[in-house]
Amino acid sequence: MSEGGDTLADIRAEDEYAIWKMARRYGREKWLVFTIGGIATVLSRAMELVPAYILAVAIDSLFFDERAFNLVGIPQAWLPTDVETQLVLVLTLLSAAYFLESFLSWVNDWCWNNFAQHFQHSVRVDTYDAMQHRGKAFFDDKQTGEIMSVLNSDVNQLENFLTSSFNDMIRIIVRVCGMGGVMLIINWRLGIIPTIVIPALAVASYLFVKLIHPKYQEVRSSVGALNSRLENNIAGLTVIKAYNREVYETGRVRDSSERYFDANWDAIRTRILFFPAIRLITKAGYVATFLIGGWWVISGPPHPFFQGTMTAGTLVMFLSYTDRFMYPMRNFGQILNDYTYAEAAGERILGLLDSEPQIAPDEDSIRLEHLRGEVEYDDVRFSYEGEEGREEVIHGVSFRADVGDYVGLVGPTGAGKSTLMELLMRMYEVDSGEIRVDGHDIRDIHPRDLRDSISYVAQDPYLFYGTVKANIAYGADDVDDTEIRRAAERAGAHEFICDLPEGYETMVGERGVKLSGGQRQRVSIARAILEDPDILILDEATSHVDNETEAVIQQSLEELVANRTTFAIAHRLSTVRNADTILVLEEGKVVERGTHDELLGENGLYATLWSVQVGEVEDLPAEFVERSRGG
Repeated sequence: MSEGGDTLADIRAEDEYAIWKMARRYGREKWLVFTIGGIATVLSRAMELVPAYILAVAIDSLFFDERAFNLVGIPQAWLPTDVETQLVLVLTLLSAAYFLESFLSWVNDWCWNNFAQHFQHSVRVDTYDAMQHRGKAFFDDKQTGEIMSVLNSDVNQLENFLTSSFNDMIRIIVRVCGMGGVMLIINWRLGIIPTIVIPALAVASYLFVKLIHPKYQEVRSSVGALNSRLENNIAGLTVIKAYNREVYETGRVRDSSERYFDANWDAIRTRILFFPAIRLITKAGYVATFLIGGWWVISGPPHPFFQGTMTAGTLVMFLSYTDRFMYPMRNFGQILNDYTYAEAAGERILGLLDSEPQIAPDEDSIRLEHLRGEVEYDDVRFSYEGEEGREEVIHGVSFRADVGDYVGLVGPTGAGKSTLMELLMRMYEVDSGEIRVDGHDIRDIHPRDLRDSISYVAQDPYLFYGTVKANIAYGADDVDDTEIRRAAERAGAHEFICDLPEGYETMVGERGVKLSGGQRQRVSIARAILEDPDILILDEATSHVDNETEAVIQQSLEELVANRTTFAIAHRLSTVRNADTILVLEEGKVVERGTHDELLGENGLYATLWSVQVGEVEDLPAEFVERSRGG
């Protein structure tokens, strides 16, 4: 995929109405708050009907004496007969209506924000959980910034829509139905004028959604690409400065930002054409109501269709309703805009939530509390997904490791050593063949039980932001300081930890940046030791330590590997010199196997690698040198 493409497009939900599907799924938890908020919305909009109606009555009855003082819903016998008391009643009802509208609006806002915040929280947590249960292959062609855009930007877009736009939509519906209904009841002939614009707005809105939706999908994609570029550059700032590539990287950020600019500006141009059209339609309804109603009051019905009389108070009520009726209709375009934007975000979220994990436990998965550690690879083949299809990188590998064996894996870079171990941990699924642990196909073992029994020390260890102690204890339950210290001692880490400013409570910084590579490696080894696994995988575990530290770790490893099955990937062959079996891999195949002495006696690839290690480079095979150069 070319740079800037949407690598999350493959998880985008194909079906429509992603927001409503998520609302049904996550709204159940807060259905009571949602219901109360909806009722408060309806009642607060109902209170809007009162002031204009009371004002119309006051104008016609108290100021111009065109009709008797009466109020709908209140018996005539309860109403005062003197003008002063009637005026006090009007003011009291107006005050009560405004107070109730304000109070109900507060209830509405509280409920909707509470609902939206809980909705956002649940969606984000579930989206993250779905993300981390994807297989490692999912992340091979995804960038961190794109994933972060789903977890943050897309989820926040949903929250914004639910907090404001969705609430406004309900208000509009209630207001339009309420005020439109009252106008049609009081004088349906004049009431037709403002309500006739609704079909025109519906057609315009439908066309707008069809046009803007694909544009917002492109906006969401470009946001993810821009976030990825920024995240990569910030993480690689040291390399950028070291190679004096600031200008180059600024150009790459500019390119990503321009793609976002172009996509967003395309959507904006469509939006700013739509909104004035909506305003023009709504204002035309208001002007028509004023023109016909005003003519009716002054000169009588302007056309035989309009019959009866029209008072000034009724016209004022109609104009007030029409203005309040039309104003939210103008906002309806913004709501549709927000909805379409949120729908584009919701499609990516729902696509991830509803996608099946690539490696998921079956109902019949075998549950094993502990593994003995017997591992067997039986004609294992595996392919990575590439731009031109799947490319096989592991070709029919077979070997067996008995309980407690120490197995070394060596070979040139790219030979498939780390991939073999990732298959054992089910980071990927084999294409064919079987990997068996204790006689069980690992695909039949529950992934949690399998990984609980395996500890992995990576070549480039990852430390989480926090203390040294928290990083050593990561993943281990109910451990005390004594156990943590003992694990650090066995990993050769205790001495340097004690020299840190706060000892075990020292903060390691982002990704452990405050520690050296060797220090991070030893903390990672201590983490694995503390977990006390049945199977231990060391992926270049001593690659970042000096010879003295390596000797300390090697002594610790001798004790550590004694009672567990251990796989050690090594370029530094001294790490696996004492292994029970050494597997030599080349281009995804096991080309040699045996002990250190046996492999030296075969004078093959391993012997060549050993010669490089000990500095005997004069007599290396020409084809080995040529291959190492990439020839």
